[in-house]
This record gives sequence, C-alpha cells and structure tokens, in this order.
Amino acid sequence: MNLEGFIKQTFHITDTKGKIMKNLFWAVLGKIVMLAGGLFVGVLVARYLGPEQYGLMNYVISYVFLFQTIALFGLDSIEVREEARAQKDMHAIIGTAFYLKLMLAVAAIAASLVTAAIMGSDCNTIVMIAIYALSIIPNSFTVVRNYFTAIVDNEYVVKSEIARTLMGMGIKVILLLLNAPLIAFIAASAFDFFLLASGYAISYSSRIGSIREWTFDKHYAVFLMKESFPLLLTNAAVIIYQRIDQVMIGQMIDNASVGFFSVASRIVEILIFIPTILAHTIAPILVKAREESVTDYEMKSRRFMSISIYATLALSLATSLLAHWVILLLFGKSYLPAVIVLQILSFKAVSVALSNSAGCMLVAEGLQRYAICRDALGCIVCITLNLILLPRYGIVAAAWVAILSNIAAGYVADLFIPSYRHLFRMQSYALFCGWKELFKTRQITQ
Repeated sequence: MNLEGFIKQTFHITDTKGKIMKNLFWAVLGKIVMLAGGLFVGVLVARYLGPEQYGLMNYVISYVFLFQTIALFGLDSIEVREEARAQKDMHAIIGTAFYLKLMLAVAAIAASLVTAAIMGSDCNTIVMIAIYALSIIPNSFTVVRNYFTAIVDNEYVVKSEIARTLMGMGIKVILLLLNAPLIAFIAASAFDFFLLASGYAISYSSRIGSIREWTFDKHYAVFLMKESFPLLLTNAAVIIYQRIDQVMIGQMIDNASVGFFSVASRIVEILIFIPTILAHTIAPILVKAREESVTDYEMKSRRFMSISIYATLALSLATSLLAHWVILLLFGKSYLPAVIVLQILSFKAVSVALSNSAGCMLVAEGLQRYAICRDALGCIVCITLNLILLPRYGIVAAAWVAILSNIAAGYVADLFIPSYRHLFRMQSYALFCGWKELFKTRQITQ
C-alpha cells in the first residue's frame, strides 16, 4: 500500500474526500509559491527600479487589469458549471469558451489603448500598456484550468503555475543582473502569461487530449454570453474597487506614490491569503452542515466567521506594529513613505475576512444572485471617496478607502439587502462578540 492509500485507510477518508483534499493541497501550494515568488522578485525589482519607475510599472499593470474583465466576461464560472454538468460535448464547451475569450481579448486590448490615449497618457506609457496588454491573449488558455477545476484535478495545472512562477523569477533576476530598463520588466511580466498558457496547453495535451479537437459552436457561444453577462457586471465591480486605486493614484498624484502604495499592497496580499484559504477550506464543510442540520450550520458559520476575523485581526495588528521594520528590511529607505500606508492597509485583511466568511454562507445558501449589489456598492464607495479624498490626503486616503470599500461591499451592503440581513447580524456578532468563539475551533470540523 502506498502512502496515500495508508493515510486514506487510517483516517477513513473516502475517495471523494481524498480527491477534494488533494485538490485543495495543490491549490494552496500553488498560491503559496506564487505569493512567495512574487514577494521575492517584487522586492528585488522594487529596490532596483526605485519608487518612481516601480510605481509606473504597477500603474501599467493595474490599468491593463481593469480591461481584462472584458476578456474574462464572467465565462470562467459558467464554463466550470457546464463542464461539471457534462450535458454537452467537452470539446465544444472548451473550444467555444476559448475562441470567445480570444475575440474578447482583442477588444480589451483595443479598449485599453484607446482609453489610454484619450486620458492623455504619454507615448512611453502607452507603449508599455500595449506590451503588457498582450498578456490578455494567453489568458484565453484559462479554459484549461477551468476544465481541470470542473473535474476536481488541479494537480497538473498547479504544477504548470509553479513552473511559470519559477521561470518568471529566473527571467527577472537575469534582467536585474543585466541592468535592464523598465520596459524589459514590463515585457517579462507579460511573457509570464505566455509561459503559463504553454504550461496549460502541455498539461491538457498530456492528460486529456489534443487542443486541436476544440470546436466553436456559434449557437452555444450566444448561450454562454447570455449566461455570463451578469457575472461580467459582478466581476467588473470587484476588479474596479480592488484595482482602480493604483490607477487613480497615478492619474491624480504621481508614479512614486503608486510605488509606495504598491509595496504595501504586495505585503497585504500575503495577509489576505489567510482568510481566503480559510474560506475555501471551510466552504464544503458549511455546505454539508446545512444539508444535515440548520442549527449545526448556523453554529459552525458563526464560529468560523469569528475565528477568521480575529485570527486575521491578530496578524494585521502585528503587521501594522512592525510596518516600519518590514518596509525598511525588504524595500529599503527609499520606500519608507510606504510605512504609514502599510500600517493602515494591513487591516484590509480583516475586512476581507469579514466579507469572505459571509461569502461562504452565500454559496452554501444559494444566494449569490444578489452579490452584484454588494460589489456595486463597494465600487461606488471606492471611486467616490478616492475622487474626494485623494487630492487632499494622498495615498493615506487611498489606504483608508480600500478598507472602507471592502466593508461597504462585504458588510454594510448586507444590511440593505433583505435576503442578507441574517448575515449582517452574524457579522456584527463576530465583530463585537466573536472572541468568545476562539476556543471552539474543533467544533467546526466535527
């Protein structure tokens, strides 16, 4: 008996649960490697480029990311659903989604360049936007990842993502040794996506079959577009209020300020990973608990939410207190203006924990259809407050707005949506009385 079989037999793990646990393991490992690799290279590149150029680089990346929504069009979730149902030929589902994404990618690239010109960006910035916008095209190969997600077998695509991360790190280190200009790092960041697409294609070919078997069905394409459009609106709202702050900082202040905000955001991404992975881990448990007992489901949801919030609060508080040393040791003296941003922005992780824990309940209860209202509110709050506060208070305001927009979307909105008010009550309990649940972690998984 191999090690995997021994573990299953010892801990009475069924094949289905084992498959889910293995899938979760690879998903977590891939995310950890990506975050660690991104932080390592990000530190080196930030130190090399300096706040001004590093800020311009992140402005370009964030700007293009806003237009990526057009190419995604909410197709990912619908593709996974359709493949899981298996009511249509697999090659037609994957192929139709792939070719739709290719066409939408061209539209997204054109939109990013046209709007950049209208907004008065200089020629150098437009060239960098054009180079990085090419990364939207290989993103079409996410159809492969979606298929492996649908069949609960992420191992091969995660291995591709880990390989991409390591190769991308190597390329950027070589550029550092060669004293390459900023535009080379922009090109390398775009090339990362071509590496990833190649990895996805190889994984599919070796595990499933030839990508030449993919077909395009125009009638099915219309169906996918109709089904995906509501998710396009939701995704657009989320991406705007999560990413537009760096674009607005670049437009309304300067590139150096984007650089300071970016280094703080990169550290906060690691904090946000904690409540995110907790949500992914607990979600299946909550779904099962609700099917068996509503009372048990409510108890486990309340405790999960409380533990997620307070565990993240402890990490955020520690990061805030150590912000000066974190920035100084990682990025150097030139980035010390980012300290106050990190001190504030670290608490964004708590707002994410508050929102994600409620999001698990939305999925368990099948109430996702109203999620667009939450995200729309977050988008409105983010843009409005940044327009008002950024010119006067700078990146400190942007840090507060990032937290407030998350709270608006993931907490306040629940008060105004009748179907979500029970979530608001539970979130309020978790915020103010959740410390009582901190010693009851075992009861969540029982």
